Amino acid sequence: MKKGLIKTEEEIEIIAQGGRLLHDILEKTAALVKPGVSTWDLNEFAEQQIYSIGGRPSFKNYGAKNNPFPAGLCTSVNDEVVHGIPSKHIILKSGDIVGLDIGMEYKKLYTDHAVTVGVGDFSDKAKKIMDATKKSLNMAIKEVRPGATTGDIGFAIQSTARAAGFDVVRDLVGHGVGYDVHEDPMVPCYGKKGTGDVLKEGMVIAIEPMLCEGEHFLTVDPDQWTIRTADGKLSAHFEHTVAITKSGSRILT
Repeated sequence: MKKGLIKTEEEIEIIAQGGRLLHDILEKTAALVKPGVSTWDLNEFAEQQIYSIGGRPSFKNYGAKNNPFPAGLCTSVNDEVVHGIPSKHIILKSGDIVGLDIGMEYKKLYTDHAVTVGVGDFSDKAKKIMDATKKSLNMAIKEVRPGATTGDIGFAIQSTARAAGFDVVRDLVGHGVGYDVHEDPMVPCYGKKGTGDVLKEGMVIAIEPMLCEGEHFLTVDPDQWTIRTADGKLSAHFEHTVAITKSGSRILT
């Protein structure tokens, strides 16, 4: 990760422009989720939409040269926490939940955004973890202001998750974003108030709660990308790109 650098007002406006476009693309992609659709289909649509507005899918070919991520959209189903690789062979069925995580380079600046969507008729348990994860994100964003800390954000996520009966991922974090896909500071899903990096006006961060139905321990698939819960229980993921402003925060996606 690069050092978490302060963005100019002009740069934040460009990131916001890209963020609005990315939000629209992700909403359109999420609307396609239904039984019988493959995760490959979702990725193909999302990538085409990004290219059509002059953007670049920032996840595609990201990572080590000998094993780059092969798609623009991460599609993580059920116990997959993040980085699920889209495939023609992964067909969504009623009762699944799928995390859709997407990044875009637009006018040389980056945004990052994620939602988790239920497929067809899904369980109350699935709805509860998705709702709790989304609420964790909203509560975390309320903590964002100059002088607050990444620990304040993590505490908000963790306490909201625990109140709903869920755990949070420890081994994966949110992050700075803007000049690159991942920058400093790291933004964990857990923490203590008043600890961690201090937020400053002009920073741009991706806040991304990842909640687990069971324990927080993770495993990595042989593809070296797909990360899932070790106990095979459900996980959900939501994410916004957020700017720290003089008066608090601004959601950019």
